[in-house]
Amino acid sequence: MSFILEGLVLGLSLAFSLGPIFIALTETSIQKGTLAGILVGAGIWVSDILFVGFFYFFISKIKETIESPSFVFWMGLSGAIFLILFGIYLIFRKPEINFDQSKYTVRNYIGFFIKGFTVNTVNPFTFVFWIFIISTYIIGRQISHSESALLLGTILFIIVSSDLIKVFLSSLLRKKLTIRILNYLFNFSGIILIGFGCYMIFQLQ
Repeated sequence: MSFILEGLVLGLSLAFSLGPIFIALTETSIQKGTLAGILVGAGIWVSDILFVGFFYFFISKIKETIESPSFVFWMGLSGAIFLILFGIYLIFRKPEINFDQSKYTVRNYIGFFIKGFTVNTVNPFTFVFWIFIISTYIIGRQISHSESALLLGTILFIIVSSDLIKVFLSSLLRKKLTIRILNYLFNFSGIILIGFGCYMIFQLQ
């Protein structure tokens, strides 16, 4: 039971954080609809599962690498640049509110999935979060595979559930939004991401 409670707390801490993942989910759901938002979420969840699997089985072998100053620097710098570029894109893009879902092709939906996967994979916060969980809560305490699966499964369940809630709530707001409000929302989101990126670069110095 303690591992489920820990998973709930850790999952909620990530679920309620504001960052590129939150923005990618809500922006896509508002702009493109529920299915597009779910596919962005699916990309995020697949990325998280790959992170968990990789770190769980290989963290002991790559510990020296991920703790090296050069790796931390380049990982942080690449993540910061991505956040800044994504923020600039949100500020300068022209928002549109289109309720016709039939316009989207299979290629578009694959693109939504890739968007979620990419945003989550290059997000340094995701990287640090899973390293912290697996190195501290699992390897550090030397818990069993079944206990590890319970902890990680609970975290992933909370992440998926909260992302779905964000998608559906954002989709419901679509009909209440105007182009002007949407433009303000995207500009604000872009400024937040640029601020995150600049702060990360400042921290690397």
